[in-house]
Amino acid sequence: MAGCYREEKPVDLGGKRQQFGSRFLSDPARVFHHNAWDNVEWSEEQAAAAERKVQENSSQRVCQEKQVDYEINAHKYWNDFYKIHENGFFKDRHWLFTEFPELAPSQNQNPSKGLFLEKSKIPESRSSEDGPGLIIEQHECSLNSLGHETQMPPVEENVTKKLSQLEICADEFPGSSATYRILEVGCGVGNTVFPILQTNNDPGLFVYCCDFSSTAIELVQTNPEYDPSRCFAFVHDVCDEDKSYPVPTDSLDIIVLIFVLSAIVPHKMQKAINRLSRLLKPGGMMLLRDYGRYDMAQLRFKKGQCLSGNFYVRGDGTRVYFFTQDELDTLFTTAGLEKVQNLVDRRLQVNRGKQLTMYRVWIQCKYCKPLLSSTS
Repeated sequence: MAGCYREEKPVDLGGKRQQFGSRFLSDPARVFHHNAWDNVEWSEEQAAAAERKVQENSSQRVCQEKQVDYEINAHKYWNDFYKIHENGFFKDRHWLFTEFPELAPSQNQNPSKGLFLEKSKIPESRSSEDGPGLIIEQHECSLNSLGHETQMPPVEENVTKKLSQLEICADEFPGSSATYRILEVGCGVGNTVFPILQTNNDPGLFVYCCDFSSTAIELVQTNPEYDPSRCFAFVHDVCDEDKSYPVPTDSLDIIVLIFVLSAIVPHKMQKAINRLSRLLKPGGMMLLRDYGRYDMAQLRFKKGQCLSGNFYVRGDGTRVYFFTQDELDTLFTTAGLEKVQNLVDRRLQVNRGKQLTMYRVWIQCKYCKPLLSSTS
């Protein structure tokens, strides 16, 4: 089943990586001439076939006993994953600076500047970046936490002690003197964090990163690129309402969620986003890229791997949800954020060596915290 295509030659930007959405296929006979094609429109037949496939692989659910195990022992499954793969599974996401220029050095200012311009020029249906190339990114960064001891500077050590008592002092926390603060939730082994630190040399930048997996955080902290004066990595469970973040409310400029919200059990997503929203400064931005409904990864699941609607467990015990735009919009707007961007990236990836085509569906979002609250 082929979708509808159009082909255009990408514009040369002087060697700079282009934003995705610049290569279109009009002649299906040329499909193997490039590794990927943008803005692939699905035919009604293809969409109907995808829906039938999901109905089929959802018809047999994982038993309740196993579902409880996957939830209670989620940290174990993610730790096992990182113990096996360490830092060799994912590629560094240098594409982030094209799709999310808010992370680039020139953007180290209030991200709300230029907000209305961005709202007016971004089409809702524009195709965007795939990130990991031809690697099927079924596994991504985990979210929840185990305790993990690390050697930290005195200030960070004091903050860690206060975290257990839910006491965050507004003038005593890691990065308290920074002028631009970024938090990545579900950082894995640092495939987003380290490109940011390498690319953005602004002395006012401080990057926080957390993950459910203590093994992943240990790999971040032992990476030669890890600099405690510019970065603070910590183990955290975003679903644990009794655990506080190491920063006060209204203190972050950017929060990054890359293929991570999908790892949370659906009924816990809203509270996790609510808590993160409170950490943003007025005008701060939440950036997301995650799996969309009917992505190839969803269609490949077999019967017996479905936990609930559009929520699955992989063979290694890690879990994944596949979103619609409306679902994500509800999550963010319920948390008090305003839409800047919410688009579907339908992308045809090609393995030219094996003559395989792979239809990927991702959703990319940017939501901003209002400069003034509705109660002001």
